[in-house]
Amino acid sequence: MAGEEINEDYPVEIHEYLSAFENFIGAVDKMLKTMMLFLEISELLQKVDPLEQAKVNLVSAYTLNSMFWVYLTTQGVNTKEHPVKQQLKRIRVYVNRVKEITENKKVGKVDRCAASRFVKKMPLGTKA
Repeated sequence: MAGEEINEDYPVEIHEYLSAFENFIGAVDKMLKTMMLFLEISELLQKVDPLEQAKVNLVSAYTLNSMFWVYLTTQGVNTKEHPVKQQLKRIRVYVNRVKEITENKKVGKVDRCAASRFVKKMPLGTKA
């Protein structure tokens, strides 16, 4: 679209937005092609732990559903009541679950044996 003549099929005001959208889609397409050149998805998933596998699968599902939602919107379909909206909400729930699991992994674990030894050795009335 850049450098092209403005099409009369849509208002002139949205030409800049359409150009940016086209550039964005081109960038996404380029990234996906590059990623597929390095590794097939099955090879990628075999090399990572289950939590990372879940993240890859969720990103893929969310991306595909989002693109379908954009397609429906551009076709004039009412996406507020379309099943794809429920699907996107469902995927977001799983994304939040994975985020919780990731955050819980970062929290330090308490060594109960060491803690009990520490408490036993502390004299009464002192603060740690």
